[in-house]
Amino acid sequence: MINKVITDLDAAIAQIQDGAILMLGGFGLCGIPENCISALLRSGVKNLTCISNNAGVDEFGIGLMLKTKQVKKMIASYVGENAEFERQLLCGELEVELLPQGTLAERIRAGGAGIPAFFTPAGVGTEVAIGKETRDFYGKTYLMEYWLRADFALVKAWKGDTAGNLIFKGTARNFNPMMATAGKITIAEVEELVPVGELDPNHIHTAGIYVQHIYQGKDYEKRIEQRTITK
Repeated sequence: MINKVITDLDAAIAQIQDGAILMLGGFGLCGIPENCISALLRSGVKNLTCISNNAGVDEFGIGLMLKTKQVKKMIASYVGENAEFERQLLCGELEVELLPQGTLAERIRAGGAGIPAFFTPAGVGTEVAIGKETRDFYGKTYLMEYWLRADFALVKAWKGDTAGNLIFKGTARNFNPMMATAGKITIAEVEELVPVGELDPNHIHTAGIYVQHIYQGKDYEKRIEQRTITK
């Protein structure tokens, strides 16, 4: 099997050019590709369109890329934890497309499955539907949404093997697996990298056929998005 392991993440990220469309996995701050984001910051690439469930927080995740003005457009479903995101949006410095979370997930899944469009009831009669085609099925109105695909998908898994097969843990499984299928080039960083044959085939969430590069990650912070403690 092809060995897809890379040791120089910066070299892999250097493939990403200005104006690229990126998918970045994770849910909140869980399962985000921290090492890839750090490499993007070092690269200085700009005018990026970032597709992610959220925009991170001010000092972590995609929030760091917003701070350095590397992001031109965000396509996301939740952005409530990032003050810099709010400032750029209100000042007209950032293009934003907000989507219902299920619609975002399905548009990404459709991109990976080769389905160019589908109909959903989510968003009918709201601002989400402005300019979009609607159609009635069985007495109910549905909204047409198009697939989402990316030049690069940057994902983070708990465990992977040298052929790119991936296993995700917990909430990190929400968006990472479908994004891995919807990028022309997928770069996966993993907490634990093992030889081919060590992963139970029944437990693999993303097959290596979707992954072009796999990297042994390091220095994960695993921050908590909102910490609530007693007085």
